[in-house]
Amino acid sequence: MPTAARMTEVVMPHLIEPDGLLIQDRDLPAPAPGQALVRVEATGVSFAEQQMRRGKYYDQPSFPFVPGYDFVGTVEATGDGVDPAMVGTRVAAVVKTGGWASHVLTDAAHLVPVPAGIDPADAETVIVNGITAWQMLHTIAKAQRGQTIVVLGANGGVGSTLVQLAVDAGLTVIGTAAPRHHDQVRSLGAIPVDYQAPDLPARLRELAPDGVDAVFDHVGGTGLQDSWRLLRRGGTLVSYGSAATKDAAGTSQLPVFALFMRVLLWNILPNGRRARFYNFWAGKRNPTRFYRRLRDDLTQVLGRLAAGTLEPQVAARLPLVEAGRALALAESHTVAGKVVLEP
Repeated sequence: MPTAARMTEVVMPHLIEPDGLLIQDRDLPAPAPGQALVRVEATGVSFAEQQMRRGKYYDQPSFPFVPGYDFVGTVEATGDGVDPAMVGTRVAAVVKTGGWASHVLTDAAHLVPVPAGIDPADAETVIVNGITAWQMLHTIAKAQRGQTIVVLGANGGVGSTLVQLAVDAGLTVIGTAAPRHHDQVRSLGAIPVDYQAPDLPARLRELAPDGVDAVFDHVGGTGLQDSWRLLRRGGTLVSYGSAATKDAAGTSQLPVFALFMRVLLWNILPNGRRARFYNFWAGKRNPTRFYRRLRDDLTQVLGRLAAGTLEPQVAARLPLVEAGRALALAESHTVAGKVVLEP
């Protein structure tokens, strides 16, 4: 492996505004047994980092830490017990934190090969976003060809990926977004609706008077009730975020607990509909099974990206050292897709 080398990483020191991120260099670590050292080629800004800087992301580490939920890169060195043939392989990984760096040291068993010919930034847009969308659509909602679904935030990272996977699976998709993003949402194959329309629930019901088979809601808050009411008998509400409360005072646990309790209550009532709360890390207590499922699902998504049935939604590409500007851009609500950092 390289000697006397240094690496660069972005540090979130405490509760900050985006321009409060720190850039630091340190010695490049050597991989321990079972680990691989990956030179990062692309990482991204997700909703998780937007919440973490506020101290609002559930189960985030104590400050200071290096954020970065996922990354794409090339293996530069391996530790004992890892096939040395991995060196030079382009891989993707989910780490929750640590991805905003020029190099990442991680468990080699958690790395997923990226098909040849895929741009690292393109692959980056569909790691966590793609796994989340795939699992919500196929594992939780169990969507079937011919069904109709509603995707809130259809222009976002998860939303735009979810729309495309649903269209590819033969579903009719209604997607909410700001009017400036309607052309993009329409190009993905969804029917766009203004998310700020005062009569949004009524507008959605006009498009699906008999109800829909699934609603994917990342907003939470009081609007979750409207999402529930859109379902037809046998339909599924998938709640996977609390964007409506991201600036609310209090701890990160309260909004999540409130969503979970509401979902639990709806499932107790005999009404012919289901509500599910999606947690990316559910099942982590069985790491072998969890990472096998993650690997299988990401392989499905990357395969569609390679085949061209899934178009990457890169909102912008910025250097790693401009992570503060990238975070501010992602929070501005002026872009569609995912902001990517390139070390």
